[in-house]
Amino acid sequence: MILTVPVTSQGQVDTRFGKAETMVVATVTDGDITDWQLHEVGWDVLHDQGEHGQHHARIVRFLKENRVQRVLFAHAGQPMLHTMAKMGLELVQVAQMDAREAVRQAAALKAG
Repeated sequence: MILTVPVTSQGQVDTRFGKAETMVVATVTDGDITDWQLHEVGWDVLHDQGEHGQHHARIVRFLKENRVQRVLFAHAGQPMLHTMAKMGLELVQVAQMDAREAVRQAAALKAG
């Protein structure tokens, strides 16, 4: 399973999904994290540049390019949540906590 989560420099879940500086794309196989890639997305700066639709398109492109199946977030705007749900992605709201632990817990959830 491929999951993504915004992460702080301290390895915690970042509460700013659409304004995240860094995203993790993690692969979990049989309950173990088998791949952990940090992506410096710069959405914190890019969020207020251009039109809002452009920013959503940027996030959608990231999700598609990384073949994300499950999205973890502490907070995200309703329009972004709607867009990701329409993409067929599984959305999991998590607390601000260790990002690796959040990924492990979210990967253990049954689909649907």
